[in-house]
Amino acid sequence: MNCRCIQCKGRGMCGRPTCPILEKIKTTSNLSFLQEGKKDVFGASPPAVFVGRYGYPQVKAGPMIPPDVLGDDALDLEDPKKLLKMGIDDIIRQRCSLVRASTLADVKQPLSNQLIEKAQELALSSQPVDAEARFSKPLKATTSFDGVMTPMGPSGKVEKFDLAENPRVPAKVDYLAYDTDALAKDVTLELFNSNIGTEHITRLLSIGLLGQKRKLVPTRWAITATDDMIGKELAKQALDYPEVKDIQLFSGGCLGNHFEILLYPRTYSFELLEIWMKKTVWSGANSWIGQDMEGAKGKKGYSNLAGGYYAARLPVLEHFQKTRRQAAIFAIREITPEYWAPLGVWVVREAARNTMTRKPQTFETLEGALMDMEKRIHTPRSEWQSRSEILQLLQKQTSLSQFLN
Repeated sequence: MNCRCIQCKGRGMCGRPTCPILEKIKTTSNLSFLQEGKKDVFGASPPAVFVGRYGYPQVKAGPMIPPDVLGDDALDLEDPKKLLKMGIDDIIRQRCSLVRASTLADVKQPLSNQLIEKAQELALSSQPVDAEARFSKPLKATTSFDGVMTPMGPSGKVEKFDLAENPRVPAKVDYLAYDTDALAKDVTLELFNSNIGTEHITRLLSIGLLGQKRKLVPTRWAITATDDMIGKELAKQALDYPEVKDIQLFSGGCLGNHFEILLYPRTYSFELLEIWMKKTVWSGANSWIGQDMEGAKGKKGYSNLAGGYYAARLPVLEHFQKTRRQAAIFAIREITPEYWAPLGVWVVREAARNTMTRKPQTFETLEGALMDMEKRIHTPRSEWQSRSEILQLLQKQTSLSQFLN
């Protein structure tokens, strides 16, 4: 295992038919609760839907149901705030109870499939919806792990699917989901500004309910697209805000993902260093440091840090929207051995949000902030500071406001 595993995260870049890391996690996780042999499933969908990417544009897609889980208990399977109250073992156990009721669908013609139509009804809801499904074959106790998506349980070809109650749809979602004249990025931002969660927005985008030319979007792509669309718009808005007055340092995290986020009085830019310590889920016996950044003109192309880059950027931009300030951002995400199984990029987003809700420390100098930061980072400062482009710029350049003062 090496840096290639970290960059791949189970996507098959090594050419192997299965990822040995993910296979090991599947066999060592306690998944005996998955009952094999079921053909009929009834439960409350959190709500949750899934759209695969293999075979694109013909993909497997459909709703997800946890057998025998009813009422608000289903929220524990999808709501990040609920999941954060669990340990990694419990998150895997809970999420792998979700059964995927799949059908083969054309991404450009989602409404030609009745199951997809019902999955769209489900996706509109903000609350769990009782549903039942019958499968063509008995389910097998299989699981799915991924570097971007949350773990999931068995998948089966569905013969019949019904909603046992009416979905509860927020008025703003109901209105915008049927607005076929608005661009997906505009609808996404409006939903976000109306306090619709990013998970709900991702669900709508993935199942083909947003934008002008509607189609199914593989879930892993929709997750990153949602983070990116919202982030880009918030970054544009931030450029009109005044700069922060002090050097601020936020520290926090969750589930083995530690963040140090430094805000420096300067025009908006964002840099993320991603440090994978030894013996984490992807690193094995070797540590790894990756870097990516953007300036005021935004990010061009897809980040080499994959979906984690966009997930880490969003909470800082949410903070700017709330405080009406902007800054140059230097962020470190250090992944510790505590993070032993892939849970999806929602962990990155929530760890960064946890960090930005903490009270920041303030400093008069950049060096003072870095000295404090290194106290909580296990990796020696000499290994990560040299990788940063923003720190080099801040140490060498004087801003116009600093010059005038």
